[in-house]
Amino acid sequence: MDFSNDVEQCLKILEKGGLILYPTDTIWGIGCDATNEKAVKKVFDLKKRDESKALVVLLADKRDILKYVANPDPAIFDFLDSLDKPTTIIYEGALGFASNLPASDGSIAIRIVNDEFCRHLIKRFRKPLVSTSANISGQPSPQSFLEIGKEILNGVDYIVRHRQDETAAHSASSIIKWKNGQPQFIRP
Repeated sequence: MDFSNDVEQCLKILEKGGLILYPTDTIWGIGCDATNEKAVKKVFDLKKRDESKALVVLLADKRDILKYVANPDPAIFDFLDSLDKPTTIIYEGALGFASNLPASDGSIAIRIVNDEFCRHLIKRFRKPLVSTSANISGQPSPQSFLEIGKEILNGVDYIVRHRQDETAAHSASSIIKWKNGQPQFIRP
C-alpha cells in the first residue's frame, strides 16, 4: 500500500502546528505534534475537551520510551513484548512533551504503534504524535472513517486518504497504568 503522499502532506501540516485526521492501529485519531503546546490546545478545542483530561501519545518504537519517560521500570519492556492487542500505558514522569499534554500528576499515556502507516509517519516526523479519538468529547468514538462527524472533518488541516474505505469496526486500545512494577487495568 502506497501512503507516501499522505505521509508527506501530514509532515507539512504537523511541522506548522496543524491537526491531522489519521488511521491508527485502533480507531481514527486526531493528531498533532505532541511537543507543540499550541497544536495540543487546538486538539482540546476541536474536541471540546477539558484540558484536565489527558490525551494519548503515539511512539514508533519501545526505545523512544527512554526519551520521553523519566526512569521507566525496565519490566515494562518485557510486558510490552507480551501484549497481543494495542495497549496504551500510563507512565509516571513525562519528559519533553508540550506543557499542556501530561496529566496534572505528570503522567503521560503512551502507545507504541504497530500500524505501518503510523510507524512510518512518526519515524519520519521524529517526534511523538498526539492521538485522540476523532469525536467531540462525550460522544461515541467512531468505529470507522464513515462515522466521523462533519465538525471533526472540517476542524482538521489534513485528512489522510489511506484506509478511508475500510468498513470493519475498530475499537479503542486497552489502557493500563504502570505502578510499582505491576500493570493496573483501567480499560481492558
